[in-house]
This record gives sequence, C-alpha cells and structure tokens, in this order.
Amino acid sequence: MKTRVYLFTAALCSATFVLLASTSYAQKSGKLSKLEAISQQLELTPQQKVKILPILRDELPKVEAIKNDNSIGKIQKVQQIRAIHQQTDPQMKAILSPAQYQKLQAIRQQAIREATQTYGR
Repeated sequence: MKTRVYLFTAALCSATFVLLASTSYAQKSGKLSKLEAISQQLELTPQQKVKILPILRDELPKVEAIKNDNSIGKIQKVQQIRAIHQQTDPQMKAILSPAQYQKLQAIRQQAIREATQTYGR
C-alpha cells in the first residue's frame, strides 16, 4: 500500500513539474518571439541587437503587466507605459538610427493603443 501511495505521489509530482516547465517555456517563448519581431521590424544590426535586446527584455514584461492590469483605467495605463518608455528612450535613441527610432516610436504607440483598447476598462 505504501508503495502505491509513493508511486502515485511521485507520478503526480512529475506531472506537475512537466506542466509548470512547459507553461514557463511557453511564456518565455512568447516573450522571445515578441523581442525577435521587434528586432526584425527595426532591422537591427548584430551590434545593435546586443545593446537593444537587454533593454527590451527588461521593458517588455513591465508593459505587458500594465496592459493586463484591469484594476487601472486607460489613462493610467497610458501614463505608466509612457513612463517606462521615457526611462529607456535616451538609451534607445543613442543606439538606433533616426529611421529605426521612428519605427520604435510606432511600435510603442501600438503597445499603448493595445493597452487602452483590448485590455482597458
């Protein structure tokens, strides 16, 4: 009887671990694909990627959290997302060409539109 309980518990723990690992991978994979999409849209050089991707990797979860926060209104979402963008803006502007920077501004505006249309109150 103890062996059955032990085997059942081990199987349950293994299944839980696999489920959590696959969920975590899917979330990371989704973020990576967004980062790669932005990288492609901006047509980053390899040197720019090395500098820009860590900034975006830090910024993206913060913006996504604001988009998904239903406890704040549309105006607050816009203000908070713009504040995040303003923090990284000088770094981005120094690395990107003027054309790339313009594209980044358009991508950021789209993120703000999504936050207020899809997720907003």
